[in-house]
Amino acid sequence: MNNLVYETAAEAVRILKEKKLTVAVAESCTGGLLSAYLTAVPGVSSVYELGVTSYSCRIKNEVLGVKSSTLNSFGAVSSITASEMAEGIRKKASADFGVSVTGVAGPDGSEGHNPGLVYIAVAGQKGTAVKRLDIDAVNRDYVRSEAVKNALELLINTVKEVK
Repeated sequence: MNNLVYETAAEAVRILKEKKLTVAVAESCTGGLLSAYLTAVPGVSSVYELGVTSYSCRIKNEVLGVKSSTLNSFGAVSSITASEMAEGIRKKASADFGVSVTGVAGPDGSEGHNPGLVYIAVAGQKGTAVKRLDIDAVNRDYVRSEAVKNALELLINTVKEVK
């Protein structure tokens, strides 16, 4: 495990606990790595509700509630898909926050996108924040760990805004 990413996950868990808030995650290109980092933190069970890894569009639609029209028009790698994934997992888990990651880890492109293109989103009571990442596609592991770190940072910044 990358120490910096683990420390970021530990900070996310700490602030969620402090504010008595919960999180659920929906992942695609990170393949469960976001859940792995979060669940590596002792005491996470008080804040972590659910994690879903969904590589197929069928699961994004049937389990996470991403609209078929979104997937048909924009594809699995898009800001709107990331947004709907985060909102869907939040709703499914009845969590305070839903976090999603979708993109291209590499080494090959997908849906006409180059490796390193990733969208992350955090859905909460006050709406959904989405961020596009253009990660240097050094290798698959690097893209995945950078995506996780950025998703955790977006979660931390969003949770900090809660009174």
